[in-house]
Amino acid sequence: MLTKKHYEALSEFRYQLRRFLHFSETAAKAEGLTPLQYLLLLHVRGFPGRDWATVGELAERLQMHHHGAVALLTRCEELELVERRKNEIDRRKVEVHLKPAGELYLERLAALHEAELRSLQDTFRVAQITAFNDDDQTRGGA
Repeated sequence: MLTKKHYEALSEFRYQLRRFLHFSETAAKAEGLTPLQYLLLLHVRGFPGRDWATVGELAERLQMHHHGAVALLTRCEELELVERRKNEIDRRKVEVHLKPAGELYLERLAALHEAELRSLQDTFRVAQITAFNDDDQTRGGA
C-alpha cells in the first residue's frame, strides 16, 4: 500500500516535471519555434550513436504517429532547420540531419535547458515506490 509520503513524492515529481516542460515550451516559443520543433531538433542531434535519425525513430522519440512526424519534419525543412537524405547503404531509409540554422537554434535552447536542469538536479531523483508496506517487507513478502 502506498503511503502519504509516496503520494507526496509522486506529486512533487509530477509538479517539477510539469514546471520543466512549461519552461521548455516557453523557451522554444521565445526563440520562434514550437515546442515540437525544438524536440525534433533535440532528438535528431541526441539520437544515440549518431547525429541523425530516421523518420520512424523520430516518431518514436516524439511519441507521434509516423504521418504526424512527417508533417512536422516537412515544416522544419521549410524553415531550413533540417534536411532529409537517402541512406547510402539502404536507399529505402531516409536520414534526417540538422542544417546550420537548426544547429544554432538547438545550441541556444539546449544551453538554456542545461541551466534549468542543473537547478532541478536534486528534484528528479525518483523516490523508490513499492507496492508493499513495511510489514510485508519484514515478512519477506512482495
